[in-house]
Amino acid sequence: MADTPQQPQREPIFNVPGVIMVLIGLMWAIHIAADLVLDEYGLGNLRIWFAFIPDRIANGAQWQGGALPLLWTGFTHAFLHVDYMHLLVNTAWLMVFGTPVGRRYGAAGVLIVFLLGALAGAIVQSIALMFSVNQFAILLGASGGVSALTGAAMRFIFEPIVVGKDPETGDPVALGRRTSTLAGVFANPRSRAFVLLWLGLNLLIGFAPFILGTNVAIAWEAHVGGFVAGLVLPSVLDGLARRGLPDRG
Repeated sequence: MADTPQQPQREPIFNVPGVIMVLIGLMWAIHIAADLVLDEYGLGNLRIWFAFIPDRIANGAQWQGGALPLLWTGFTHAFLHVDYMHLLVNTAWLMVFGTPVGRRYGAAGVLIVFLLGALAGAIVQSIALMFSVNQFAILLGASGGVSALTGAAMRFIFEPIVVGKDPETGDPVALGRRTSTLAGVFANPRSRAFVLLWLGLNLLIGFAPFILGTNVAIAWEAHVGGFVAGLVLPSVLDGLARRGLPDRG
């Protein structure tokens, strides 16, 4: 009996973790549904209830719902976007930097970093507004969460691959990458260059409204807040992994 030739396995075009695709799908579904269904009044109400409004902290009584939405808008603002270009940029950014974090820490790790990064971005944005001439803003967009995933990726993507030996065959086996210390991120020339470039670009973004003459300001402070949170969180996730959660290095 002749052997049946095996069909070569097909590799996926986008090797992106499922949790990243779910986040992207959810953001697109919300934006498209709002665009198709809601009028200007409805869109305004959506943002009042689910975008993050720092002014609620001091003047909650003046807003519909009072201060209560602060319980969830630190997270839900990450799923709302200004327009399709805003959404498209965050989608691409999420795929690029969310993928390595997802492969290393799994779905739970991605959600922890993304949601806490969004919250950290909202908090830093609120603090920054206290020292700003324009003290009113409505924060929406996934940038804080995606910045956190970027910061988390900096802890390992530039580290060398650790190679061990298969206990049975003795063949070399790639074991993954170690998590760098925070000091190690800045000692490594590649990660240091990326972090400094990223921070520099975000500082320039702060001047974009003046350069482009637009009324829509980019919340670069929220980006920085999310990024710093992301730099710290891998230490927490690695600690959880040592207690029994799988390390996906």
